[in-house]
Amino acid sequence: MRVGSFVLGAQFPGQGQGEALHRAVRSAEVAEEAGLDSVWLAEHHFVPYGTCPSAITLAALLLGRTRRIRVGTAVSVLPTVHPVALGEQAALLHLTSGGRFSLGVGRGGPWVDLEVFGSGLEAYEQGFPESLDLLVRWLREPSVGADGARFRFREVPVVPRPSEALTDATGPEVVVACTSPTSVRLAAERGLPMLLGMHVGDEEKAEMVALWRKYARAAGRSGDEIRAAGHVSAGVCQIADRRTDAVETLVKAMPGWLKQGLDAHVTVDGRARSMRDPVAYTELLCGLHPVGTARLCVDRLAATSERTGISRFSLLVEGSGDLSATEENVRRLGAEVLPHLR
Repeated sequence: MRVGSFVLGAQFPGQGQGEALHRAVRSAEVAEEAGLDSVWLAEHHFVPYGTCPSAITLAALLLGRTRRIRVGTAVSVLPTVHPVALGEQAALLHLTSGGRFSLGVGRGGPWVDLEVFGSGLEAYEQGFPESLDLLVRWLREPSVGADGARFRFREVPVVPRPSEALTDATGPEVVVACTSPTSVRLAAERGLPMLLGMHVGDEEKAEMVALWRKYARAAGRSGDEIRAAGHVSAGVCQIADRRTDAVETLVKAMPGWLKQGLDAHVTVDGRARSMRDPVAYTELLCGLHPVGTARLCVDRLAATSERTGISRFSLLVEGSGDLSATEENVRRLGAEVLPHLR
């Protein structure tokens, strides 16, 4: 089982953006010191929900500051970037880090980002498969051209080629954030593992894994490839000597962050959107994920893995909103939980 942290650079009420980013960077450094397997970095624009606007840029910084831990994006939002530009950056990080980089990608949402970056609503509603295929081709082939609905260009060489000078000839890992049967099918047909969100529980994640396997088999993927797929389960982790203390820490801090962060999202076309109640959502997350004593966290992660078949975890560790508490949480995860899962 491989356990990593999930870092948003969350800006809690009363905090500055620099403070949120400092905590994000420091928590990732501590994750390596504590023996975690990975750090996954979120990406958001124009909202305090997450203050990192470029997960791949922050990944580059952290890969330079660490020596062992894997660093991934969770996720780079494809509709707001050119897939070749993202592919070039991913290839660069793959080669210069010795293969420690994972590229997680997703559709994002129908936010004003699409207007600001000029990609438009169609890139979100229709263009994701084309962008994903172009990205994967860039990371796997020596030269690439395009003649699609959104991207058209003559064939050009891939420089640098991700497979050069490394034993892994396939280039960097690509993971797809999946929230619907459509996205599950998209990932499965391409043999790409899924990143499943922290808002869903074990039963729904198990159903999505089963659906992925069904679509992968129908697409002709081999049994070995299907069994080896490294799906990632996102969640929340808060460790305390008593479960009530861990829950109290999150219920005190997270609703304020969730409310100001989620309320700041603006749709590109003025469509109505419903937002979760921040307190109820925090309580839901506490019930779904490893929040409590170290023993409870071990048992909950092991149970999730058994129920879903997922053996990789990306756990939000900054739910307290406090730097020292986040560092302690990460260290306890490494010292008191991980040894029992390996």
